[in-house]
Amino acid sequence: MATTNDQHMQTSLFGDDVPVGGMGSGAPGGSDSPTQVEPPHPQTPAERAAALNEQLARAAYAYYALDAPEMTDAAFDRLLQELIHLEDEHPELRTPQSYTQRIGGYVGEQFEAVRHARRMYSMDDAMDLAELDAWLERTEEAVAQAGGPASQEPVAYTCELKIDGLGVALTYTDGQLVRAATRGDGTTGELVTANVLTIADVPRTLAPAGMAAIANGGFGQSVEVRGEVYMPRHSFVRLNDDNDAAGRAPFANPRNAAAGSLRQKDSKVTAARDLATFIYAVADEGPLAVNSQHEFLAWLTDCGFAVNDHAVRCTSAAEVHAYCEKALSLRDELDYDIDGVVVKVDSFAQQAALGFTARAPRWAIAFKFPPEEKRTILREIRIQVGRTGVLTPVAEFDPVSVAGSTIARATLHNIDEIRRKDVREGDTIVVHKAGDVIPEVVGPVLEGSLGEEHAARAEFNMPKLCPACGSPVVREEGEVAYRCISIECPAQAVERLIHWGSRGAMDIDGLGDELVKRMVAQGVLTDVADFYDKLDEPTLAKVSTGRINKAGNDIVVGKVVSKKIMAQVEESKQRGLGRVLFGLGIRHVGANVGEVLAQHFGSMEALATASEDDISAVAGIGPKIAASVVEFLRTKQNAEVIERLRAAGVVLAEEKATAEDGSQPLEGLTFVLTGTLTQFTRKAAGDALKALGAKVTGSVSRRTSFVVAGAAAGSKLTKAEQLGVPVLDEDALARILSTGELPE
Repeated sequence: MATTNDQHMQTSLFGDDVPVGGMGSGAPGGSDSPTQVEPPHPQTPAERAAALNEQLARAAYAYYALDAPEMTDAAFDRLLQELIHLEDEHPELRTPQSYTQRIGGYVGEQFEAVRHARRMYSMDDAMDLAELDAWLERTEEAVAQAGGPASQEPVAYTCELKIDGLGVALTYTDGQLVRAATRGDGTTGELVTANVLTIADVPRTLAPAGMAAIANGGFGQSVEVRGEVYMPRHSFVRLNDDNDAAGRAPFANPRNAAAGSLRQKDSKVTAARDLATFIYAVADEGPLAVNSQHEFLAWLTDCGFAVNDHAVRCTSAAEVHAYCEKALSLRDELDYDIDGVVVKVDSFAQQAALGFTARAPRWAIAFKFPPEEKRTILREIRIQVGRTGVLTPVAEFDPVSVAGSTIARATLHNIDEIRRKDVREGDTIVVHKAGDVIPEVVGPVLEGSLGEEHAARAEFNMPKLCPACGSPVVREEGEVAYRCISIECPAQAVERLIHWGSRGAMDIDGLGDELVKRMVAQGVLTDVADFYDKLDEPTLAKVSTGRINKAGNDIVVGKVVSKKIMAQVEESKQRGLGRVLFGLGIRHVGANVGEVLAQHFGSMEALATASEDDISAVAGIGPKIAASVVEFLRTKQNAEVIERLRAAGVVLAEEKATAEDGSQPLEGLTFVLTGTLTQFTRKAAGDALKALGAKVTGSVSRRTSFVVAGAAAGSKLTKAEQLGVPVLDEDALARILSTGELPE
């Protein structure tokens, strides 16, 4: 994601690329975006800019607010760079609402909001050494042209490792820690003082040597320092081992684990997570007797802060290059994740002369590491069957260590992707981790005899029968996916059960993927109704986890974990019809569609007896969704499962939202929310609109009554303007929610 200002194989930094073949340039989707494929680029620059802004805003919300990134850093950076270049070519597209003018981040509602002493900016990126050199040249020219004493001094740089963690601001008054806040949206953060106090390397009181370098000996002064909270790699491994043992889903990477740990309501949970910090910035250096970044880092050490010991002062581009090369070589040796180098102008006077853009300092840049690439042998392309019957080809290759962990498989997504990359079983392939997270096959190595051997191998073809159940496989016209059409396919059953307990569906905490697979393999579960009329605490307690203790005995789930999970199962009965419809895994029915159907029909009975025409007449629901819903609900096996859910006490209805006085002033109106809202969360705004009788959908059509557009609103805003749908800002939304009255 966007780098913060407050932070500042191996593939060669100087362009010694591994030769590969069959790779398209800049192909969307792939493992850079595992949950969705980027749509074709709109034809006009304005439409493309709108689409990019919407994608970036959505991805930033998932990353900063949910700690659940929907795309990798590399994919996000590519989209942001594309938008920057597009706006350079078309300056009229660079509006104050554009993501290029924003500081990445989010302020949640879980903690008290606090304003930072000074804004915490984002940072521009250099994706290769050519871009870094161009920045170094521009910076030195700008300093020379700035005038004043600062322009007379040669430009030096402080280079620091770019830590992959969560930004934090610490405020000390009279030398005492009085406040700790997350970075938030750059202006406002979340108050997390109690949690930060559990981090061992954060000083509660500044050391005397540091206090002496503050005006008036530090007394009567407040200083806000900034840095990164991170989780050491060894702690991350232990945390995920604990999650696995308890049947909980693992964290994707140390950064997500650190963010989730720091933003806990219970500070005891944070204390148990073994977090650490590196401090490297200050909101205002005025009270300090320091004049440069390297002097400031020394002052931080005097105060007792944890300061990364790999920071180096450089006086030339050649020294900066050498530092970047050395940092890349350190990547696997460190006990924390880094994804680049932060290069800062060392002199504070020169920093002041250079100033800031709307979103980033002109005196610093983040040089991003290229993905680490390794060669290995592709042994097999295996087919994995998902919950909706989609057949996904997965590359199985000889294990290889990449970016700090061993990988042996990666999704190939679909047959079109296999053809594009032209990978074949037996090939020597290049693999990396997209964004240092998601394993990805880059392509085959085609140099010399390897290319000849590749050409002699047969191309891979999708099977005609499902490998899990032997049923026919179909590929519908216009779709890229091959699909098993049997509802009794055992592979689909496992994935449907996993999906049922997922956060967006019935949200059964503790029900990890591996535990579900174990229960299916041991005959405990066959369909989603089994969670409620078959599974109980004694049965779950006896389920094998697949691990063996020191005495050689099988480790089972046990009574304590079983009791917690079954309590969650019982609680899930009250999630409501919208969650149930999404959890059932009906094709084309996502979380938003499930909620729309639930609000419109009110009960499973009403929906089950509705015709395709009745369903497709609902705003935001088309014929394809309607046909899929009718087919699913009228299939005998599915109807039987739904009846068992009803008998077990699962709520299959949705109470119609009402205002406190019972009125429905917005009944019959349809709203679409787009962009980033600052006064409300999307969910809170949607719930409030529904309470007044409105429908809230995810797509704009001629039947949409109003579009509420927040910052960085994208293609939905463009479509609303094209269709003549009234557009409201957030203030207008607030007035509607407070008065129940529409604007004229």
